[in-house]
Formats: sequence, C-alpha cells, structure tokens
Amino acid sequence: MASATVDNKETKTVKTIQKTGRIALAATCLLSGAALHAEEGPWMIRARALLIDPDNKSDAIPSLAVPSNAVEVDSRWVPELDISYFFNKNMAAELVLAYTKLDVKVNDSAIGAFNAGSFYALPPSLLLQWHFLPDGGIRPYVGAGINYTHISRVKLSVPGVLPLYLDSSSVGPALQAGVDFKLDGPWSLNFDIKKAWIESDVRTGAGVRVSKVKLDPMLIGIGVGYRF
Repeated sequence: MASATVDNKETKTVKTIQKTGRIALAATCLLSGAALHAEEGPWMIRARALLIDPDNKSDAIPSLAVPSNAVEVDSRWVPELDISYFFNKNMAAELVLAYTKLDVKVNDSAIGAFNAGSFYALPPSLLLQWHFLPDGGIRPYVGAGINYTHISRVKLSVPGVLPLYLDSSSVGPALQAGVDFKLDGPWSLNFDIKKAWIESDVRTGAGVRVSKVKLDPMLIGIGVGYRF
C-alpha cells in the first residue's frame, strides 16, 4: 500500500510538471506572437508645418548702391511631407519634400527699399539618420545629408530698371536634429530642426552676374508621424 501511494504521488507530480510545462510553452508562444505583432514596420510618414527662416546673406551690388546682405527673402510657414525607411532600429533614411513661393525685397539701394518680386523653390533633402532611443517613449535623432533645391517661376526685377534671374538649382549639405514623442499605436508627435545650405547667383537677362545670395535657411518643423 505504501508503495502504491508513493507511485500515485510521483504520477501526480509528473502530470503537474507536464501541465505546467504546457502552460509555460503556450504563454511563451503567446508572448512571442504579441511581440511580433507589436514590432514596428520599417516605414514612417510625417506631415509637418514648416517654418522656412532664411539666413539672408548677399553680395553688394555697387551699380545700384545695394549694400551687402540687403537682399532679403521673407520667412514663411509651409506644409512639409517626408518619408522615412528604417534599415534597423537605429538607422533610417529620410526624404523631405516641400514646395513654396518665396517673396524677395531689397532693404536699401540707390532708389530706396523695394519689393523685388518672388520665386518658387522645391528643396528636397535626403538625410541619413541615427535614432538614439528607438524603443523609448521619447526618441531623439540626428541626421546629415544633401539638399537639392530647384528654383523656378522667377519673377524678380529692379523696378523700372531691369529684370533679374536666379540659377535654376542649388546643391548643398543639410543637417538635422529632432525628436519623436510616441503616442498611441503607430502615431507620434514630431519636432524637427534642419539647416540647409542654399545659394544662387543673381544675373541680368544678358547673363551678367550682379550678386550672389545665400539663403542657408533654418527649417523648423512640428507635426505628426505614422509608422507602418
């Protein structure tokens, strides 16, 4: 009888261990599946409100008595869209897209201050980013890359004197720093600052260079992101 009692206890113990093992295995599978389901996709789209704040440096134009840095491109808020692809948790590439009209004025000249007109700029930037805390609720990052600005629809002139023209494009470096604040699900709040180096010669209709302008804007953006 004592032997039978011991055998029954051992059998119950084995069954308990087996049942516990099955429960642990099922829990592990469920947790693994949940982790896989929660894993973020490699793509992110952000929409931002972007402040373009040019540095406004320019050469003097002696023939018109325009001093250095007197050519000013106005600051402006514009919509911005960017697309990011994450190669891994920390490294991503971002393509930044915006298109805007920019107004130009001259603050001092032989004929006084005047509105010089406007032009349109399409300044996409391609940046390689490093994200420091990819699993945190606050996710800072930095980036560096290249900016290509296409300039079009140029309508500039010195009133009553002559029309002026800009180069059709500019290529220069771009730097970036920003932070994503994780929200519910795939959403995030984003704050971003970029610096782009953009310049162009100013020419007459005959192609004579009269000045060089360096916009070199600070680009300050706030918006939302969606990861998928």
